[in-house]
Amino acid sequence: MSEFATAHAGTSVRIRALLRRRGLGGSLALALALAVMAPQVVTAGSHGIREPVQIRIPAQSLDSALLAFSRQTGLSVMVSGDLAKGRLAPTIEGRLTPIEALQMLLSESDLDFRLVGKGTITIFPKRDERPRATRVSMLMEAPARPDPAALQELKQSAQQPRTETTNTIEQIVVTARRREESLIDVPIAVTAISGSELEDLGAVDITDINQMVPNVTIEVSRGTNTTLTPFIRGVGQQDPVAGFEQGVGVYIDDVYLNRPQGAVLDLYDVERVEVLRGPQGTLYGRNTIGGAIKYVTRKISDEPELRLKLSGGSYRQFDAVATFSLPLTDTFKMGGTVARFTRDGFGDNLNLEGLENYNKDILGGRLSFEWTPRDDLFIRVAGDWTDDNSDPRQGHRLIPGAFSGAPVLKNVFDTRAGLNNPKANTVNRGVSGLIEWDINSIFTLKNIVAYRDNLSALPEDFDSLPVADLDVPVIYKDHQFTEEAQLLFQSARWSGVAGFFYMNAKAFNAFDVILDELGSLISLPGLNAFTLGDVKTDTWSLFFDVTYALSDQFDLSVGGRYTSDKRTSRILRETFLGGFSEYFGGPARAPILVTTDFLGSKTFQDFTPRASLSWKPDDNQNVYFSFSQGFKGGSFDPRGSAQAAPDLDGDGVAGPADPEDVFNFLLFKPETITTYEVGHKGAFLDGRFRHSLALFWSIYKDVQIPGSVGVDTDGDGLEDTFVGITSNAGRARIRGVEWEADAHLADDLFGAGSSLKAHWAIGYIDAQFKRFINAFGVDIADQATFQNTPKWTASVSLTASAPLEVLGTPGNIQLIPLVSYRSLTHQFEISSPLLDQPGYALFDVSLVWTSDDGRWQVGVHGRNLTDKRYIVSGFDFVNDETLAPELGLEGTLTAFYGNPRQVIGTVTINF
Repeated sequence: MSEFATAHAGTSVRIRALLRRRGLGGSLALALALAVMAPQVVTAGSHGIREPVQIRIPAQSLDSALLAFSRQTGLSVMVSGDLAKGRLAPTIEGRLTPIEALQMLLSESDLDFRLVGKGTITIFPKRDERPRATRVSMLMEAPARPDPAALQELKQSAQQPRTETTNTIEQIVVTARRREESLIDVPIAVTAISGSELEDLGAVDITDINQMVPNVTIEVSRGTNTTLTPFIRGVGQQDPVAGFEQGVGVYIDDVYLNRPQGAVLDLYDVERVEVLRGPQGTLYGRNTIGGAIKYVTRKISDEPELRLKLSGGSYRQFDAVATFSLPLTDTFKMGGTVARFTRDGFGDNLNLEGLENYNKDILGGRLSFEWTPRDDLFIRVAGDWTDDNSDPRQGHRLIPGAFSGAPVLKNVFDTRAGLNNPKANTVNRGVSGLIEWDINSIFTLKNIVAYRDNLSALPEDFDSLPVADLDVPVIYKDHQFTEEAQLLFQSARWSGVAGFFYMNAKAFNAFDVILDELGSLISLPGLNAFTLGDVKTDTWSLFFDVTYALSDQFDLSVGGRYTSDKRTSRILRETFLGGFSEYFGGPARAPILVTTDFLGSKTFQDFTPRASLSWKPDDNQNVYFSFSQGFKGGSFDPRGSAQAAPDLDGDGVAGPADPEDVFNFLLFKPETITTYEVGHKGAFLDGRFRHSLALFWSIYKDVQIPGSVGVDTDGDGLEDTFVGITSNAGRARIRGVEWEADAHLADDLFGAGSSLKAHWAIGYIDAQFKRFINAFGVDIADQATFQNTPKWTASVSLTASAPLEVLGTPGNIQLIPLVSYRSLTHQFEISSPLLDQPGYALFDVSLVWTSDDGRWQVGVHGRNLTDKRYIVSGFDFVNDETLAPELGLEGTLTAFYGNPRQVIGTVTINF
């Protein structure tokens, strides 16, 4: 026996006897407890289970697989020999969090697990009372190094010939219900895409998941580079101006983004992206009526790490992302990322020299600190910033100039826009603090506090011509403070969350509407309709969501949320001559007309319940039914005009002379939705096939429809400005189906160790307005359409992988073709034949090689290989039947397009 083993032999025997008395089995439990003490492994802390590590465990007996898991993750595992005996574990490989790896190892068993101490996991039969932390104290008396004889015994066991090979589809663990669960267990329609999968596909920013998630539209807002327009199941909000609440919530590490400016997040340092479909609000954060997009960043590693990713490709694209993790002490770590994204434009501004169109010039980064002063306490402080200096994104005219005869340009990415004031720039900043306190084995207290602000300056040339026919320079200034407290609990049969959310936010915008061509025609040179909107939001909510295991097969969940939203709005509309207002460098001067000077406030309150019933006939099947309601508060149209207010109360007085009419004209009511959903999530063929199927039916009431119409303010018969008219359209019905699936198709097809897998997602929506009262009091439900909601969305990808050694380094190569399809998409609630996008398909392909040790990854990604031109948004200020101008003289019908064909190469190295 070695010197080391002799020195500790007595202690090893004592631990072996102790474990037997505790009912934990013989040499297996002892070796699993000792394996983590090996000198080459750093024991994981209480939050190490959420940090990805390189794991490679072949298919074998469960006891041997757990030993390999323990050695590779640095986590101690307690399990009875009787529980692990006679069970098989599947092959798992990749950069996974220990949580993900354990979920996969236990996927074909009736076992569950729980972290019960620092670096210690216990495994037990599902539904059993989970062990207390006191059971761990005796285990922690193990020596600092393992007994070599015991390790040799287990090593020989692990090398026994395989009796069966099981190839399963990877399970992704999500926090959709504020606790880590397998997707199969979550009775919610949710798509989770891991960071490694996004990298394999060559995804650049969050809009790329638009091709992978059914019944979802995620795009860049018209005339911007980083403002987000998301729609889920027909619910969203296209207008980014102050006063409009987003229909889909966007979160960065549980921090809600109140405004869409800067929300087109580049995909760096991401652990996963979760897309939750349907109303959300009983589990966390802001009530979101359509769904939520959660951006989850990677945690700081326990070991020093440096990761560098370089990308280059078409249009002189060059991106560099550097990420580091630095443990400063055993309990205190820091980490961060600096990212630079650059690309030439897809087109040029043919009028203003030096400006490109659709280019990219972004600098961003994150810095975070994590502190674990005790095993039961975790603290994180994080900050991020983004500085976007890309050139202004201007649209492509779909019709010739009605007044000047300006032709339609051949290249849809070129522009002749004449506006470059203000200089385009968007800066986002945020800081957040998180505290998690494990009160005991059942209760956890969590608090999230955050502050964010944004400054965006955009020169939006609606007409895209050198003349100032319809030029709109705009400034956005936003800031928000959020506070969220959660009490989470999980026991043998009960689990859930109760919480409080508060937000104080201010959204400000100021913009000119310069109609110089029209002004010159009517002897009002430099005609400018200036609008200022300043909206304050004070909102608080109480929410809860509780799940009770009625039996081993049935779970009942109930939840609810009470919300109070207070909106205070200032709306100022003035008419100037001489071009730009003071906000955009014009001289100080008095307006020739003040059409609106409004200040109003209103509070909106509602209670929205949720309930679901899940039936799990076995561990691989989940049939659920859910009912949920969503609520989005009302507000005041920030572009509304008091002068356009009709006589709503019938007293014979209209417009600014009747403040009550103005208040009610500018006000729009809350909207609500009730969604019923039935679904099935399951795994078949020994885990080789997994799917999620959901059927939903929604009743959408008081739908908020923002719109803009031309208005004649001086009675001369010419529309000299536009005003916002937001109405509550009435009632709509939305129903549909979503099916997502993964299949392991073949093994050893391209040689030993190769595999072929497939993933597909199909969505269908039938959305109809049952009542739609337009701005003129007419019900146009039979003509109205749902914007950004194609009837069909679908995608299919294959992943063919095989071992490949490169320059003496073993690794794995993957070929991933992806095709996605979207049917006819309407840009607005009224069909626009030239602006609406007919159905189209996109074809992508990626070739990625990854070394077995996870140090190197090299990829080539082809995006939109057929170079398809497709419209994602636009401006429409013409009569859609005659194309006659409805504002200005040229006729504004401009479109913005998705990215053309790109080929991008990437190299990633982990030091």
